[in-house]
Amino acid sequence: MNRAIRILRDEHRSLSAVLHGLRHLAKASQDAHARPRFEVFRAMIRYIDEFPERLHHPKEDAYLFERLAARAPETAALIEALRAEHLESAQRVRRLERALDEYERCWPLWSGPFVSVVEDYAEFHRRHMQREELELLPAAERALTAEDWRAIEAAFAGNEDPIADLREQDLAQLYTRIVSMAPAPIGVGARWDKAPG
Repeated sequence: MNRAIRILRDEHRSLSAVLHGLRHLAKASQDAHARPRFEVFRAMIRYIDEFPERLHHPKEDAYLFERLAARAPETAALIEALRAEHLESAQRVRRLERALDEYERCWPLWSGPFVSVVEDYAEFHRRHMQREELELLPAAERALTAEDWRAIEAAFAGNEDPIADLREQDLAQLYTRIVSMAPAPIGVGARWDKAPG
């Protein structure tokens, strides 16, 4: 496996870990006797927004998709569908943010709708990543040249853009913050306090 594909798959795994944690904590937050730490949810959604929506997807669009479309025109429909999913994903993140705001405002009510929006986003993104890994990447492996892969690797590694590399370091710090705030089994943070009464 070339390094660019390994980077792409590693980024998918990092996002999957955050989505798994978000799903787990959203379900756990339905206990009306334990007030969730909403800042944990906010940090997880920020990670989802900053990482795939502002860093990962734009690089896929500009480097991987562009080069694959030029080398393998038969992948045009797949690439177009994945680009549309990137746009839809950004809209779904806004829904996550609005659902969290409403949940925090109405707690202990409204946990069900929040969980539903979280599940919807997580399942949408799971299918999207699966499609990229099972359909797009094998096509890319067949069609792209070593030069193409070097350009893609450089883009994803942040080598061409020191600001992108800094943003990736910021995301690592955010990921560490999520782990430190989230309660077990997702992280190492304190259990959510039980509400009086």
